Order: sequence, then C-alpha cells, then structure tokens
Amino acid sequence: MSIPLFLRGILQKNYAWNIDDNKMYCPIVATLGYILSVDRTKTLLIHRKTRQDDHHLDKYNGLGGKMLPGEDIVTCMRREIYEEAGITCEKIVLRGTINWTGFGPKGENWLGFIFRIERFSGTPLTENEEGTLSWEPIDRLAEYPMWEGDRFFLPLVFDEDPRVFHGYMPYENNRPLKWSYERI
Repeated sequence: MSIPLFLRGILQKNYAWNIDDNKMYCPIVATLGYILSVDRTKTLLIHRKTRQDDHHLDKYNGLGGKMLPGEDIVTCMRREIYEEAGITCEKIVLRGTINWTGFGPKGENWLGFIFRIERFSGTPLTENEEGTLSWEPIDRLAEYPMWEGDRFFLPLVFDEDPRVFHGYMPYENNRPLKWSYERI
C-alpha cells in the first residue's frame, strides 16, 4: 500500500520518518519487567556479568526477553520472570511501550513492552545464567551502570501516574539519539 505524497511529506517533516513503501517494519518484540519489593522502595535487577559476548555485559537491567511464537505479551512477561528469577507474577501492570530503533548488537529494531510487577509469589533467585539478581533502591537507580536510555523512561515506570506511556528512542552506536513519549 502506497502512502499518499501529501501524507508522506507530513510524516517525514513532523516525525522525521524515513518511509520506504517496500519495507515492512518488523521489530523484535520483547518484554522488560521491573519487580517491586513489598514495601515498593526497591526493584529486582539483574547485573549482567556472566557471558563475555552479552550485549548487556556489566549493565544492570530489568528482567525480560523476546516474545515467542504462540505467546501473548503478558504470557511472555510471566515466562521470562519465571525463567530469570524463579518467581510467579501475580499482579502485572503495563507501564509503557518503547520503539527502540537501531538497538542491539547489530542495530536491530525492538518494540518493548515495559511492565511493573507489583505482586509475586516465591523467593527470587540470587543468580541465573546471565548474572546476579539483587534488590536495588528505586531512588538510586541513576547511580548504576545501565543503558543510557533507561534513565529517560525509568521514572515513568515507577511514578504514580496511571497512564501508559508510549515512547520512541532511536539508537546509534549504542547511544540514544533522542527520546520522545506520550501518555494516554
């Protein structure tokens, strides 16, 4: 389907879109979850330090991963949390979505669904095959080594605004070029 010229011009001017009618946008669909402590002051993070070929090596991150065929996005989040932390999600809240273009070791495009896990059952693992898991104070997350872009959206994950955010964060050479979002 071709985009009319007048609309193409508006999209390119106002949104800096590079539209290619012959190229379908097929991002990697993934989840990223931040598990709250019972007192809501800490979140469970993974310190990725096990695999030397890990694109996230030495960074702290939430838990999550790629969606599998046959899963919906919530099933994916529950599976990833169980696989990585050994706990069962009982209350999951969608906090936002982010379109990361040019992210990843080969500059892939990712569409991430960002969740806050407000209640879970079980005792979290302290480590897994990717690194160590630890409870970290939410008000100190900016002090940890993490993806530079995470600092832009993490406040939205933990604030009390009930609206879901939808963001765009293009990357180049492992650095975000810009950050924009809307809440609805």
